[in-house]
Amino acid sequence: MTHISTLLLKKIKKVDIFERIQKNRGPLGQHSKLAHGYFAFPKLEGELGPRMMFRGKEVLNWSLNNYLGLANHPEIRKADADAAQFYGMAYPMGARMMSGNTNQHEHLEADLATFVGKEDSFLINYGYQAMVSVIDSLVSRHDVIVYDAESHACIIDGVRLHMGKRFVFAHNDMESLEKQLQHAEKVVQETNGGILVITEGVFGMAGDLGKLDEVVALKNKYRFRLLVDDAHGFGTMGKTGAGTGEHFGIQDEIDVYFSTFAKSMAGIGGFIASNEQVIEYLKYNMRSQTFAKALPMPMVLGAQKRLDLLKSRPELRDQLWTIVHALQSGLKEAGFNIGKTESPVTPVYVQGGNEEAMNIIIDLRENHAIFCSVVAYPVVPKGVIMLRIIPTASHTLADVETTISAFKKVSEKLKSGAYMNSKNTSVA
Repeated sequence: MTHISTLLLKKIKKVDIFERIQKNRGPLGQHSKLAHGYFAFPKLEGELGPRMMFRGKEVLNWSLNNYLGLANHPEIRKADADAAQFYGMAYPMGARMMSGNTNQHEHLEADLATFVGKEDSFLINYGYQAMVSVIDSLVSRHDVIVYDAESHACIIDGVRLHMGKRFVFAHNDMESLEKQLQHAEKVVQETNGGILVITEGVFGMAGDLGKLDEVVALKNKYRFRLLVDDAHGFGTMGKTGAGTGEHFGIQDEIDVYFSTFAKSMAGIGGFIASNEQVIEYLKYNMRSQTFAKALPMPMVLGAQKRLDLLKSRPELRDQLWTIVHALQSGLKEAGFNIGKTESPVTPVYVQGGNEEAMNIIIDLRENHAIFCSVVAYPVVPKGVIMLRIIPTASHTLADVETTISAFKKVSEKLKSGAYMNSKNTSVA
């Protein structure tokens, strides 16, 4: 090594990884000291449902994705408890491919596939992990991914792993989608690859539906496969609850249907449904499942019971939509902007900054005993605050009236500028 090279190496500043993360805590982590335990990582205690305990006081809870109220349904609790007592949490041991397969896993997969109108399905351990993995499994470096700009983080992370080209289209903008499909077609003509379009059935933050009917209509002009994440649509949308594809009448045109048990099923895990060949391929190529322990039996049998109730108790979905319609129509009549939601997800948009958002949270929780999510910049544009409400079948019309009344008072204070002064509210 020359003398000059040695001098250059000495001048290179070495950075310790821990020093870097201490200086840059990330967009959310930078607020951790202020936020932890209240604005972030809050602890809701007691029985899962509309009324829970927060910091020693009962609150009306609008922040659980327990759409059908199954989390504490007596039949569900019994099924969970019986399965845990009989099998424990360890069985089956190992990954499905090696030693973790059972008749019960396969029976649930068959039932799920039939319910959503597909030939076969594959159980997954966690929705986020599996979406990343299914994208990685379906496409090669020769293929092109075209995805909605407001896709969930799990889709974004899966797309980031893709070693080929990817194009993003403006949210629910079919003109933008078609333009990106044209770009994609030019690429695959050179790479001899295929095109995968990814969108969502229900967008979980704003509650609007993916324009699945318009997306599949483009299949007549462009050759692509469609992957739909329907985490918020499964169990809530469609005549039978089979999802957003059923709602639009185009379930057959969805090539790969994905959902999680964490929403309507109030559980852990999820599934991917498609034709037999695709599911067989995924079973042998999804690294997140091949190298991970199988879903434990209590979760499998619990999911089976949840699916049975979802199919046999349509009154649960009817009750959910009764609450949804009452809440959303009541908010609109009171002058609130709830955006373009067509699903149970209910956003309420008001004008304000991050300081005002924090004080709204405090006011709602401390003075009105209402717990809901509040989203501010950078998740939504500057100057906008989104109050996100998740109605469930367990809520009552009285809960709706209480909440709308509280929101009216909060809106009046916001317009008066009361939330600009952080001394107006305080965390006890």
